[in-house]
Amino acid sequence: MNFLKAGLLIVFSLLAIFGKAQTDTINTKSYADKVMIRVNLDTNIESYVFSSGEGKNAFNMDLSINNKTKTSFSIDYRIISATVSFAPRFLEGNNDDEMKGKSSYSDLSFRFFPGRFIQNVYYKNVKGFYVENMKDLSPEWQEGRDPYIQFPDLRVQTFGGSTSYVLNKNFSARSIYTQGEWQKKSSGSWVPFIDYDLTIFRNTIDGVKNKEIQYNIGGNMGYFYNWVIGKKVNISPHLAIGIGGKFSSYREIDNGSAKQNAQYATIRMQGGLHVGYNTDRFLFGGKINFKSYAYDQKNSQSVENSNLYGLLYIGYRFAPPKVVKNTYDKVQKKIPVL
Repeated sequence: MNFLKAGLLIVFSLLAIFGKAQTDTINTKSYADKVMIRVNLDTNIESYVFSSGEGKNAFNMDLSINNKTKTSFSIDYRIISATVSFAPRFLEGNNDDEMKGKSSYSDLSFRFFPGRFIQNVYYKNVKGFYVENMKDLSPEWQEGRDPYIQFPDLRVQTFGGSTSYVLNKNFSARSIYTQGEWQKKSSGSWVPFIDYDLTIFRNTIDGVKNKEIQYNIGGNMGYFYNWVIGKKVNISPHLAIGIGGKFSSYREIDNGSAKQNAQYATIRMQGGLHVGYNTDRFLFGGKINFKSYAYDQKNSQSVENSNLYGLLYIGYRFAPPKVVKNTYDKVQKKIPVL
């Protein structure tokens, strides 16, 4: 816990040192003085792929939740971007409880943009999984007739974040991440970043409760490019690779068994493509992203959170109400980093 407090202190000290309010420059137009609201619809839902063995003895089990689409609402003002997400039950693919079981999903995230730093923190809470690749496990299984194997008590909570730094001062990462700025000229930048999370798995199998805690940390290097077409359209691809470490601790709670600890080296890759349309008031666009995360466990590979997903968004900017501006100014006096 002392290590965590020290890490947070270092991160926010750096943000305070380098932080400053965004303003227009030769290369970017800032919307920091506007409130921006966005509605997002995406398919980035939790899934886990567990693999073991090699060759004919290989065994894969794909765990997913019974929610294929989530909705999120975002609000941006000054250097803060906040997003809350959930999976509505009325959307198609989110309510097949009879075959796949009941699932729940929610997350909350904040992103800060002081200077060339990008600081992201988030919390996710997911419960209720099913085995998606039933045909691989049981050739006799038939979709629509047979139910999926379900883990209704499997709950995954994640506390995480990332800290990035944009090396090219003429590149606007905010124009890609949250559309809080508009980049006037095409430009790219290398972006080194570290990501870290604490994930808690809880499950009950045959009346026995078990719990696993995982710590992940990694160093990554990514390249982002923002291709500006005319005055209102941008196309932005990016790719990042990294290495890191995973530290896990597992135990069965009810029988008082000893903890099983393990450490692994990890390899990760992520990338995507963003296409957006922007005016001073109105904006919309879409993104396609992928993530792949792997580690080696006694000569058999396990892959976690390997997925391809899409996102659509629409947003609107307006002048902040006086109560919002005055409240922010008061808080900023007490927390200069804002």
